[in-house]
Amino acid sequence: METAAVAEDRSRELEERIAVEPDAFRILTGDRPTGPLHLGHYFGTLANRVRLQRAGVELFVLVADYQVLTDRDVADHLREHVEGLVADYLAAGIDPSTATIFRHSAVPALNQLMLPFLSLVSIAELNRNPTVKDEIAAARQTSVSGLMFTYPVHQAADILFCKANLVPVGRDQLPHQEITRTIARRFNERYAPVFPVPDALLSAAPGLLGTDGRKMSKSRGNAIALSAGPDETARLIRRAVTDDDRHITYAPDTRPEVSNLVLIAALCQGRDPHDVAAEIGDGGAAALKKVVTDSVNDFLRPIRARRAELAADRTYLGGVLAEGNERANTVADRTLEEVRAAMAS
Repeated sequence: METAAVAEDRSRELEERIAVEPDAFRILTGDRPTGPLHLGHYFGTLANRVRLQRAGVELFVLVADYQVLTDRDVADHLREHVEGLVADYLAAGIDPSTATIFRHSAVPALNQLMLPFLSLVSIAELNRNPTVKDEIAAARQTSVSGLMFTYPVHQAADILFCKANLVPVGRDQLPHQEITRTIARRFNERYAPVFPVPDALLSAAPGLLGTDGRKMSKSRGNAIALSAGPDETARLIRRAVTDDDRHITYAPDTRPEVSNLVLIAALCQGRDPHDVAAEIGDGGAAALKKVVTDSVNDFLRPIRARRAELAADRTYLGGVLAEGNERANTVADRTLEEVRAAMAS
């Protein structure tokens, strides 16, 4: 299995290649439509997707509506969340004229790849996947669904149907990515060389904590949504966890909550967090929270304005998805034909 250190070295090499020949790469990325995207999503993944697309990399963006059921019984408010997700993508800068934004459930051939792919991995391999174990623990369910257990194989179908050769991931997603690489290699060896073995592209973006000091999450109420208004943003930041030391410093290891707020302000300002902390100095938590609130609201203002325009035009959002679904179906149908031919020969 590829270690994080090896993946980091490989990611540096890939970034150098992207700068020279971006059209040699196709990326698959996406999100589950379970609620509005937030600041952590923006700095963790969205900004990187926009950067890569503008560099000339081909981008496939998956609205993973089927995968909403991975850790929940029903998919609530699905249409609303799907449209909101597309609005978030476009407001953040993803260009639908070149990116393929598509809905999982709208591409039947993609999901048909699950059957042959499941035959290429063992239960033991799925059972020892640490990412699945963590997600099962986080779901706090009394039983584990087959979809949860086979999620890495479903993800492999998402990636390989379009023959993506590059997948931006966090370090915690490397075990999932390794399953995809394993499935691609085994299919090619058993049948015919149909699939690229996709590389992981590790993001250099730092992870952001929520306002309560835990991982930023839609479900925990500790995240600042891209669509949140200025007043809601101010309210969330006012109740953010800090500490008793009035002197503000950027020291993630010893002051994680304070440093997280400093980092949010620094990312929004495009500055070094140490410089932001030094400016606040002895101002204490109140001054820090004011700087963070102003920085976030200034940064998100144009994104929010664009998103409000998009959300008001549901016909346009539907058209973006329809075009993306059509493109994705063309690619998926072609791939499935290759898979059937390879398995029949």
